[in-house]
Amino acid sequence: MVLFLLLVLFGVSLAMLFHPAFGLWRHRSTERIQASPNYRDGMFQNQEPTIQFTGSVNDRDKKKNALGTLWRFMTNKDPLRVPQEPLPSVKTDIKSLPTDSDWLVWFGHSSYLFCLKGKLVLVDPIFQPKWPSSLMLKAFPGTAIYQPDDMPDIDVLVVTHEHWDHMDYAALKALRERVQTVVCPLGIADYLRFWGYSDEQITEMDWYESQSVRCGMKITCLPTRHFSNRLLGKRNQTLWASFMVEAAERKVYIGGDGGYDKRFKEIREHFGSVDLAFLENGQYNSNWRYIHTMPEDLEKAILDLQAKHVFTVHHDKFALSVHPWNEPDSIAQEIAAKQHISLLDAPIGAVVNF
Repeated sequence: MVLFLLLVLFGVSLAMLFHPAFGLWRHRSTERIQASPNYRDGMFQNQEPTIQFTGSVNDRDKKKNALGTLWRFMTNKDPLRVPQEPLPSVKTDIKSLPTDSDWLVWFGHSSYLFCLKGKLVLVDPIFQPKWPSSLMLKAFPGTAIYQPDDMPDIDVLVVTHEHWDHMDYAALKALRERVQTVVCPLGIADYLRFWGYSDEQITEMDWYESQSVRCGMKITCLPTRHFSNRLLGKRNQTLWASFMVEAAERKVYIGGDGGYDKRFKEIREHFGSVDLAFLENGQYNSNWRYIHTMPEDLEKAILDLQAKHVFTVHHDKFALSVHPWNEPDSIAQEIAAKQHISLLDAPIGAVVNF
């Protein structure tokens, strides 16, 4: 009986690991990655020295700290981590929305669609997690009301990095035929090709590279302070990024994931006035304070960037840390009131003009 159970477990593990969502067995394009100035010592590096799990200094302690953090996260039963009632949401007929004005629709976590000067940009789409991502991600009640079929034809799809809560196999696969261009950081194109995207659809960039995509938008790939991995294998073999999207003198900043550093001031100095900034706010923890935006750093990032409007994301769909589920939104509202920030705050699915 024990042998049978071990064989079943082994079979399930193999079936999961060979699932195309992992991409472990794809051919990796290494020449451009290794030529990147951001790829050193066998991996991509942040602009500033960054410890992924903080509170330790040597490799043994870092490994112990990481395992301890993971165990505490998995065994944490605090009921405040997850809403007890379905969250308010709005089911909008997105395909019928006009494109003669600038608007956004948020789908929870870091997934959102925005219209800028008549062009539609979809960022990090994940709707209802399917196997195997459903083993790691469970959507809050009331938040998974949109599916890929609800999306219109997309001019630009942006993938900020390879983590499961941002690069979802099921969503990307389902949207493939309705996406004109996918913009992504170095290394992500290998996943996309493995999942059926053509080279003509993919625009892959390193930090500080700019491209004019087919729909006419100018997109610049910019740094964040984060990391990458897809569960197994060596870390930081693909790049993580933020992006600036420009169209007819309007600018939208896609912040991606990442801890606070000097990049917000540098972006402000380089690009000037930004009309809208999507900034990470949620899934923070003192154990990984350098790779996600801590509450005390969100205010600094907002003031450094000085965007006309701010919309915070990375919350209200998954519990990937131990803070109360509604804390990020409360923190953003407090900062907005204190600093007189134009915070665009809306439930999932609502249309917000900017």
